[in-house]
Amino acid sequence: MVCLGNICRSPLAEGILRSKVEGKPILVDSAGTGNYHVGDPPDRRSIEIAKKYGLDISNLRGRQFTATDFDTFDLIYIMDESNYTNVLRLARTEEDKAKVRFILDEVYPGQKFNVPDPYHSEMHAFESLFRMLDEACNLIASKL
Repeated sequence: MVCLGNICRSPLAEGILRSKVEGKPILVDSAGTGNYHVGDPPDRRSIEIAKKYGLDISNLRGRQFTATDFDTFDLIYIMDESNYTNVLRLARTEEDKAKVRFILDEVYPGQKFNVPDPYHSEMHAFESLFRMLDEACNLIASKL
């Protein structure tokens, strides 16, 4: 799961998908394309909305996406066009590029819809974010 800073969207997506594949041998992680929040916990609002739905993401810490993530992960879900561009810049092969997908394409195939960044918004945006990511993660989990 990849967003810009790895404190709002991607850690929430990580927590949601982890809960849906719990007990299965599936590695779920998140990262940001920027290095602004490396080592930081998720945004307090992402933590709050996750907690509301029975998930604890408070132990997650921000990290930056690197080219070695292509070696570690089979699927790389990005949140928006900017993340897509930045992740593809690190791709070394066509195989790497084929791993990168818009997370909302799970719900709306081929549409390349962006997951809005709620960072500068109020709590209601995090509620919408959770519902959006939960729907996508349900579909991802059913495929895994």
